[in-house]
Amino acid sequence: MYVFRSEGRVIGVSKRVLFVCTHNSCRSQMAEALLRYRFGEDFETFSAGTAPSRVNPWAIRVMGELGVDISGQISEHIEEYLGEPFDLVVTTCDSARDTCPVVPGAAAIVHHSFEDPSAAAGTSEQILTAFRRVRDEIDRWIQQAFGGGRLPESD
Repeated sequence: MYVFRSEGRVIGVSKRVLFVCTHNSCRSQMAEALLRYRFGEDFETFSAGTAPSRVNPWAIRVMGELGVDISGQISEHIEEYLGEPFDLVVTTCDSARDTCPVVPGAAAIVHHSFEDPSAAAGTSEQILTAFRRVRDEIDRWIQQAFGGGRLPESD
């Protein structure tokens, strides 16, 4: 937790949250952006992957539908954050949970798995529907779990 001061007065407290999935291309990217969008005044958000690739263009598109631009976000490796202080690390897929059961610097780790929209097949509309569904599931969870500036507890 970071305390911001101005002229000796506390003006804000920010909790640091890191979202982790395998490729840091969809779920963790959307979660990072949604937490910042919904509760950015209370949280400093980051995301990383155990085998990062690139931010998925479908994720960029569906987030843009909410007015959230993630086109400037990049896919990063979890190793870049090891040892940094985090109030919470959230694994968003089972693979990340299994790969990162302990994250040095994390006060707590919570697992909440979301379906991988990048595995969707079919027409463009079917793929878009899958990305929207996962985006909306993450958004609902973010609002329920982090509302009021609180940190979610382990499942």
